[in-house]
Amino acid sequence: MTDDGRRIRRLMALDVGERRIGVALSDPSQTVARALAVLERRSKAEDVERLRRLIAEHHVERVIVGYPRSLSGEEGPQARRVARWAEALRAALPVPVELWDERFSTLIAAGVVRERRERGRKRRPLDDVAAAAILQDYLDTKSAAGGP
Repeated sequence: MTDDGRRIRRLMALDVGERRIGVALSDPSQTVARALAVLERRSKAEDVERLRRLIAEHHVERVIVGYPRSLSGEEGPQARRVARWAEALRAALPVPVELWDERFSTLIAAGVVRERRERGRKRRPLDDVAAAAILQDYLDTKSAAGGP
């Protein structure tokens, strides 16, 4: 809660892959995204439960799921899998779940990956960085449009 009694509410973004889920959070003002965690995929029930705990812990009011269309806008097999997974999340989570086109966010995340490798940083999964790029794109787009 803030000093004046208002509840702090954040947005969460997910970059869903076959092996891992990248998780990112917004700041309380819903202006800036930051990488939070990379979750190794387990069962659907375990994945949902871990997300449910993160949602409660971080006071999340909405979950944004990166929707991996091709650069031409086509929906391929991975996009269909993510859409089905997001539908299951909608039924299981206590907050709204929204798909968000991640085409250009992926390019941003790829730039971060290249930069880290050039600096000689250790290789590690960057799914959380991809989730942060998805969320930042969502936040910037909503801000430019005048709100949520």
